[in-house]
Amino acid sequence: MRKGSTVQVKIDKTEFPSVGIGELEGKKIYVKGAFPEQIVSGRVKKKREGYAELKLLSVDEKAEYEIDAPCEYFGVCGGCTSQNLTYEKQLELLSEEVKNLFKDANVDMGEYLGVVGSQEQWEYRNKMEFTFGDLEKGGELTLGMHMKGKSFGIITVDKCLIVDEDFRRVIKATVDYFRDKKLPYYKVMKREGYLRHLVIRKAINTGELMVNLVTTSQIDFDLSEYIEILISQNYKGKLVSILHTENNSFSDAVVPEKVNLLYGKDFIIEDLLGLKFKISPFSFFQTNTKGAESLYSIVRDFMGEADDKVVFDLYCGTGTIGQITAAKAKKVVGLELIEEAVEAAKENAKLNNLTNCEFIAGDVAETIKKVKDKPDIIILDPPRSGVSPKALEYVIRFNAREIIYVSCNPKTLVENLRDLTAAGYKVEKTIVKDMFPNTPHAEVVVKLTK
Repeated sequence: MRKGSTVQVKIDKTEFPSVGIGELEGKKIYVKGAFPEQIVSGRVKKKREGYAELKLLSVDEKAEYEIDAPCEYFGVCGGCTSQNLTYEKQLELLSEEVKNLFKDANVDMGEYLGVVGSQEQWEYRNKMEFTFGDLEKGGELTLGMHMKGKSFGIITVDKCLIVDEDFRRVIKATVDYFRDKKLPYYKVMKREGYLRHLVIRKAINTGELMVNLVTTSQIDFDLSEYIEILISQNYKGKLVSILHTENNSFSDAVVPEKVNLLYGKDFIIEDLLGLKFKISPFSFFQTNTKGAESLYSIVRDFMGEADDKVVFDLYCGTGTIGQITAAKAKKVVGLELIEEAVEAAKENAKLNNLTNCEFIAGDVAETIKKVKDKPDIIILDPPRSGVSPKALEYVIRFNAREIIYVSCNPKTLVENLRDLTAAGYKVEKTIVKDMFPNTPHAEVVVKLTK
């Protein structure tokens, strides 16, 4: 086996996040996108003393439990990875992957409550960011997702199954219109072109729909005809917002340098467990609404009866978890790095007539030093990188009786749990919540007590 060569391997198990594991020539072999019982071929992209990583080229022998993926883009689109498994099988593998992460890190799970699936396996996404490009160099304009294994190819996904019909309708109307206008898409390497992204958000419970077209300012194009086309579509929900974001940055991410309101209002309102949340074009909100309701209900249940307790919501974002738990708390203090998110949290608290919530902007590791309240319960919901060592020191120093840790990355979760248990906390219970069916991602909620 050498780097660049093609080899065949049988997959024995998966490790989080859904990476197939096999063995060949005494080495552990990692193959992203492969599943147990499959025999696959792959190109060796990394070779080390004890392991090698392959880029999956083909599945030579399917597993007995595999099914036909229902989406016509599966295997070509770089989005979903496990539509070829029943949802029950996806959850089974996810549960085993998370349990093995804890086991390998020598971290106790306490009472393991299993995995809670998503209410919907399909049409669950409330936000998607699509890219303008082409399928082949010089081909017609496309609008959708990056193709698997290709740096620049974009496939139009106007029949995507993880979004609902309103998303699909907007994608089709948009790509048809701009193909007709022969406008160039933005080429990242050349730094030229006009069309960049299309971001669609939908409040699933209220039906409010937001469309955000992202372009450069290299062409001065009148979008009034495009607005009329969007307004004239027959939606299941209600189109309440059309925005035009100008982004001339060299980054391929959507950077809101200038946001122009073209129609309606510049936000949508979502209902979540009896509370209202105002979602602006760039604010963070869980991408599976029904999943978020289930996730936050788990957090609320983990709190128990907490009417007289002070709750710290660290990495609070727009304050969703804090506000949903506010009815069970004496006071909620939310800390968040992003100032706009904190302003949105304050606005949402006002919208929900919550007077026992305080939100503070700044680096959690710094702002945590200045908080005068002493917490009874700390809720941690950090980014994928986990809680920084400095912030974790302060979390431990607060000596809260209970910590509820909500993690979107179980790998950094177990690292943080190792430090928390060393500081005298005990994991009481752990539950896995699948928020993103057909993908390798999940949320894990852990309750710790001092």
